[in-house]
Amino acid sequence: MVRTLRRSLGLFDAVMVGLGAMLGAGVFAALGPAARAAGSGLLLGLALAAAVAYCNAMASARLAARYPASGGTYVYGRERLGPFWGYLAGWAFVVGKTASCAAMALTVGVYLWPGQAHSVAVAAVVVLTAVNYGGVQKSAWVTRWIVAVVLAVLAAVVVASLGSEAADLGRLGPGRDASVGGVVQAAGLLFFAFAGYARIATLGEEVRDPGRTIPRAVPVALGIVLVVYACVAVSVLSVLGAGGVAGSSAPLADAVRAAGADGLVPVVRVGAAVAALGALLALVLGVSRTALAMARDGHLPRGLAAVHPRFGVPHRAELVVGAVVAVVAATADLREAIGFSSFGVLVYYAIANASAWTLSAGASRVRLLAAGGLAGCLVLAFSLPLGSVLAGAAVLAVGAVLYAGRAGVDGRSGRAGQPERPGRGR
Repeated sequence: MVRTLRRSLGLFDAVMVGLGAMLGAGVFAALGPAARAAGSGLLLGLALAAAVAYCNAMASARLAARYPASGGTYVYGRERLGPFWGYLAGWAFVVGKTASCAAMALTVGVYLWPGQAHSVAVAAVVVLTAVNYGGVQKSAWVTRWIVAVVLAVLAAVVVASLGSEAADLGRLGPGRDASVGGVVQAAGLLFFAFAGYARIATLGEEVRDPGRTIPRAVPVALGIVLVVYACVAVSVLSVLGAGGVAGSSAPLADAVRAAGADGLVPVVRVGAAVAALGALLALVLGVSRTALAMARDGHLPRGLAAVHPRFGVPHRAELVVGAVVAVVAATADLREAIGFSSFGVLVYYAIANASAWTLSAGASRVRLLAAGGLAGCLVLAFSLPLGSVLAGAAVLAVGAVLYAGRAGVDGRSGRAGQPERPGRGR
């Protein structure tokens, strides 16, 4: 018998988990690289990223309501397209997001104590792994406070920037430096900052009444984040202009400094660190749940499928994920992993959209959104910098080889002889 996770998250907590995942360090860091790609077309890139994210969100929400089990697109691809596609989505998510976990942990260290960034990163991973081990409700409670702090900091940035004499709304319109290719590449980079809404679907086995809660929580969280990101982008552009944002490694801090609010600079730094903590917390939750689902099918060691009898969490998967992330954060510099992570996430969502295409309920609207999401994901993925595309493709190729090797050894490629899993659709 498979032990299932505990359903303890309501609508509010599900929205908070999505906000905590999306309002991460991406909003503090992704505007600069996106502006270098799109120039004055930055807001167009943001709008394109939001449109693709909306299509993906609707696909994920419908699939999560149909298959309310841990694992997200790993489960959807397996059930709708076949074991290999589910495995490929899970592989892309676990490997890419493990790197993202280490990158977020290092971001915390860089903002809080630059001279000891690796040590702070490891400490952050240990603390948040302990929080997650105590149960998903405790994680949701911590996420509420993180979201509140980050929203307060971002609101301060917007008010200080737009209320200053340095603000000029004439800097917002696209100029001659904006190109279609640059806007699309910026959208691919900014998509990194939207990707966290999938955490709600990944935790589908821990949401109460998932058929109603998840389809409501996903668009609410995404809508709130879109409004916040648009306000932040407008305020920063109005003060720094596209060139100033493109040349900045910390555009929000530079914006409040240019607005004459130097006292807010350390507040922004602390806000970025807290946001990175929130993203790290949500990432570890998502990776451990996907690892749980893959372990149930034997794609990862089956011992990782164990669920703690008291706390109702995949405790072994959480500990292993935490240990791997801590080791990587202590020994590597992954602050440039945003492009690689974006490629893996876009492939993950492409498989989600392909899975949603096969749903029959509300077929015309579902298929229209799924087709738009699939096309958008593929276009954005291959518009990323060449190094990111090559690295992501290499990781996927390694995963495919491992899958083929396992299928050859086992004489099967998926679910034969395996126990029934929770949340399987009918």
